[in-house]
Amino acid sequence: MKNLILGGLALALTGCTAIDVNQVSRAHQVDHVCIENNPKVIVDGFVDTVTDIFHQRGISSEVYAPGMQPEHCEVVMMYTALRSWDFAPYLSYAELSLFKENTRIGYAEYRLRGKGGLALNKWASVESKMTPVVEQLLGQYPITN
Repeated sequence: MKNLILGGLALALTGCTAIDVNQVSRAHQVDHVCIENNPKVIVDGFVDTVTDIFHQRGISSEVYAPGMQPEHCEVVMMYTALRSWDFAPYLSYAELSLFKENTRIGYAEYRLRGKGGLALNKWASVESKMTPVVEQLLGQYPITN
């Protein structure tokens, strides 16, 4: 019984992070990404973190208002991110979708199962959570700077 309780506690403390990625192929030639602003996302630094990783791989980006996609945009990213609260807000879910000519060419999802439970890493920065996710998404695009 004691082992069962300790095992359950250990599982709760570690939490479970789930990452699901459908990597963007080099065949799609992504040089610039237009990001549709999602005003419902209130996760500080989310878009900045994602665009910084794009820029490290030589992919420029711009953010535009919903429904105002510039004509020159060949690749568009739509996203959502949710935060949860446990003494302080933290990123608990994020989803990125990249489209080229209305066809999805890449997808990435970050999720804390059970909103992180008792795991202390649930309060980690947006950058530390999203960097490995976006790096997997853009894995075919090497760091250029």
